[in-house]
Amino acid sequence: MSRLWDKGAPLDERVLRYTAGEDYALDERLVRYDVRASIAHVQMLHAQQLLSAEDLALIQDGLTALGEAHARGEWRIELADEDGQSALERRLTERIGAAGGRVHLGRSRNDQLLVALRLYLRDVIVELATGAQRVIAALERLAGREAQTVLPGYTHMQQAMPSSVVLWAGGYAAELADDALGLSSVQRRIAGNPLGSAAGYGTPGLPLDREATTLALGFEHVQEPVTAVQLSRGKAEAQLLFELSLLCQDLGRMAADLLLFYTQEFAYVSLPDAFTTGSSIMPQKRNPDVFELVRARSATALACLTEALAICAKLPSGYQRDLQLLKFPLFRGIDLGLQTLDIVAAALDALKFRPERIRLDPAVHAAAEAYALVVTEGIPFREAYRRVAARYTRKD
Repeated sequence: MSRLWDKGAPLDERVLRYTAGEDYALDERLVRYDVRASIAHVQMLHAQQLLSAEDLALIQDGLTALGEAHARGEWRIELADEDGQSALERRLTERIGAAGGRVHLGRSRNDQLLVALRLYLRDVIVELATGAQRVIAALERLAGREAQTVLPGYTHMQQAMPSSVVLWAGGYAAELADDALGLSSVQRRIAGNPLGSAAGYGTPGLPLDREATTLALGFEHVQEPVTAVQLSRGKAEAQLLFELSLLCQDLGRMAADLLLFYTQEFAYVSLPDAFTTGSSIMPQKRNPDVFELVRARSATALACLTEALAICAKLPSGYQRDLQLLKFPLFRGIDLGLQTLDIVAAALDALKFRPERIRLDPAVHAAAEAYALVVTEGIPFREAYRRVAARYTRKD
């Protein structure tokens, strides 16, 4: 099988396996976006009198059919294709003949991949933010079910002040709302249209209309100058992974709370058997594994961010093959984010608090008692503090 850059010399199979790596498989999720961007590209070429109406019709119909067939699972990108861009052009040419060879005029695999990736990220950011909103809604439902349930509030792992399920759930809901806003802020970094920047230095002598593809694909502006396109790679990816790390950290802290609450010593909460697993040796065990793995996912999210940042560190300008490796941590981070949000929302709906097991140390009201002395007696807070402290000082 020949590749887009083949000039007749054979390629060592080991080189193909090493350089393509898993990239061809990762490109599967970008096919429908590549189809969409390719159609916008050829429509622009036709408008600029660089492609005949007959070839435009053939290419548009061929790309649409290939996209639909891929969605049905009728074909997949192969290692021999090297990447999704090559796979799509090869199959297009096989389907419609020589006209398929005209689709690549005025673009490189670099801007072709990047425009598809940005279209994908545009959708997945919304999906992630929506997932965060579903967890928020689950927390609000939990607070509604447990509106009367009190909880001790902890500092330094000691009971400190009175709290409630409403306060506990509301705190996490507020932070997850902040995380959703953080995710949405990434849209700014993918708002520029890279199509037409080609391999990073434009298309000298070719009258492309980059404004036309910007409008057709819903970008906010043309990314200029063309040399900035490759320099921008990794920034949106890292920002999204950073926001995902914060999101996973919040979910992990919530999971840590619930794991503590689930212990036999606390026994503040219960989960149905459908949301716990068992032990292979201890017949009595039911384990809250879901929340343990949610807690651990923050480490994976951080690792994805670190990998993405490290790939781009100290790269020279222009396209470098290193950038191909951004897809693995990016897609891994996105997938774990979507999966974690989905399971957390479901687990929260299955969670029940056990008010009969929750006991507040009387000392949690100490601060309120000190405030009351200030209000009723007009004494300085420090004096009130000392009086109340004297009643609650531990003797052990």
